[in-house]
Formats: sequence, structure tokens, C-alpha cells
Amino acid sequence: MTTVQPTERTATAEEFAERMLGSVLGCIDILSAYLGDRLGWYRSLADDGPATATELADRTGTQPRYAREWLEQQAVSGVLVLDADAGGHAERNRYSLPSGAAEVLTDTSSLNYMGPMSRLFAAAGGALPELLEAYRHGGGVSWERLGADAREAQADLNRPWFGELPSAFARVEGLQSVLTRPGARIADVGMGAGWSSIALAQAYPGLRVDGFDIDEPSIQMARANAAEAGVADRVRFHNADGDGLAVHGPFDAAFAFECIHDMPRPMDVLAAMRLAVPDGPVVIMDEAVGERLAAPGDELERLMYGFSLLCCLPDGLSHQPSVGTGTVMRPDTLRDYAQAAGFADLEILPIEAFGFFRFYSLVR
Repeated sequence: MTTVQPTERTATAEEFAERMLGSVLGCIDILSAYLGDRLGWYRSLADDGPATATELADRTGTQPRYAREWLEQQAVSGVLVLDADAGGHAERNRYSLPSGAAEVLTDTSSLNYMGPMSRLFAAAGGALPELLEAYRHGGGVSWERLGADAREAQADLNRPWFGELPSAFARVEGLQSVLTRPGARIADVGMGAGWSSIALAQAYPGLRVDGFDIDEPSIQMARANAAEAGVADRVRFHNADGDGLAVHGPFDAAFAFECIHDMPRPMDVLAAMRLAVPDGPVVIMDEAVGERLAAPGDELERLMYGFSLLCCLPDGLSHQPSVGTGTVMRPDTLRDYAQAAGFADLEILPIEAFGFFRFYSLVR
């Protein structure tokens, strides 16, 4: 037997107990943030200013006693700032949301926007009984089952970064030349709420985009978002898997943003993308995890395994047959899928400091 030497000293029981306590406090932060997000409390404090519990409840149509408990908890946790009543009357205490926290929790255009994280993990928490069954007996739990909280959270988390796609692609000559070509058509595979398609259409006025997804509620959101953004005349969304590319193609380029690792048969979708783009780039954006498994890992790896355990792997395994990729799709795994789909190899594009993501160009 080979003994693997730990790279760090293992924790004592007391130290690990401290770690678990910190994790419990973090879980409380997430669940209380979910209440603040869904009840509109953060939004009201950001937009309308400081409030007492009664004022906040009146603004948001919620119950004052619950509002007071939440406000006190948020102040004790260091999220809100307390302006205590001089007479010691709890109901007269006022609470404010500092600008930094307001940006992270409420500014949907900020690259620091993390408010939807609470919705995503709350959705997974609601599905824990089904996840236990899947872990014991097989099968999975789909994104459809996780519901609106998870669907909307994923779309909202990605939206600010998708808005940065045009500036990132502008630095990649092969992509920029295609996207600026008059009358160019591209496919956006697994487009979700459509923010990637919309961002590209807004940045390139001559571009036409066809988005593809199999989740009907996401497609309806995408169509509404495109109409509101004023690009519905050049952006169309289809309820179709990889086979739908052939029906609506050919295309000058194809993209799959943060979705290949969710697919039960990614090589089939990549093969469809290859055939639908006879002579043009096929680009995959997925998580920027390490090339190899290393333990202990960094915060990014820990976060991605969290997504995988609770959302992405169960979703991928809910549709059979499935390769069961999970969120942590390392470059060699994607290379294997690409080669099985008929590509020769992949290249990592020179797009850095793009959140949690890495960009791959599939090579013919």
C-alpha cells in the first residue's frame, strides 16, 4: 500500500470543531441572505435607505416581528449597520445596508454580484430528500425539479459576466472577425435565460443569434429578456437539443457557455456543433478548475465541488444514458469529449481574469 503524505498538518479535533462552527455560521449567512433577497429587504434598504423593522415591513408587505429578528441577526452578523435607539426601544432601532454589501447583494450589473448564491443553495437544500435517494439508489435530481430559485439564480449570477463577453472576444482575432462579419449567424447552445445571446447581439448589430435549450421556462425567460433588450428581431430561441442545430444551421460559429458539464451526452452535442459550423470557431466556456485533482484544494475547487454535489452532477444523472460529468470538468475531460465528437484537440483561449471561467476553442 502506498501512503500519501499530507501536504498540510491535519487539524486537531478542536481545530476541526472550529472549522465546522465557521461553516454553520456561513450556512446561517446563506439562509438569512435568502430571506433578505426573496422578501425584498435588501433591495428596500439599498433603494429606500435605512429603516426600522416596522418601516421595512411596511415597504415590503411583510411582518414586522420577523423583519425585526432578521434585522437584528444581520446587524449582529456584521452585514447591516445598527443605529440603536437612545431609549433602548428595540422597535425604534434603525438599520442601514453599507454600499459594499449593497453592491454584492443587489447590484445585478456588478461583477461582484453574489446575491443569487443564496437562492441556488436554498433550492438545493429543498431537494435534499430527493438527493439522498439519488445518492443511495441512482438516478438524479434535475434543474427542473430544483425550480425557479435555482434557474433564476444561475441566470442572474452569469448575467454580469456574459455582459463582458464582447470585450473578452474583441481580444481574440479569430472570434472578432466572425462576430463583426455582416450577416453572421451564431449558435448559443444551452443559453438558459438568454443573457449571453443578448449581450453578443447588442455588441454586434449585424449579428444574428439562435439560442438552444431544453428547459421551457428558461426559453420563455430568454424570449422576454430579448424583447425587453430590443434584440428580439435578431435573436431567436429554440426548445431543442444538439440535433436542433442541424435544422437551423449552418452557422458561422457556435458557443456553449457554462453548460457542457451539465449535459448527459456532451460528445453528441459537441458533434452537432462541429457539423453545424462547417468552417468557423466552436468555443466552450466552462469552469476554470485545475488540470488535476489536488487535495486540499483552493476555494474555487471547493465551490465547484459544492455545485457538483448538489446541482450539476444530480442534474446530469437525471437524464439517462449519462456520462455523469459534474461541475469539475477538467481540460483533459473536455478534450476526450471533443475528440469523441470528431475534433482533433482543444486550445485554451488567452482570456484571463474572467470570473470562475476558462475558454476553450475546439480544433478540427
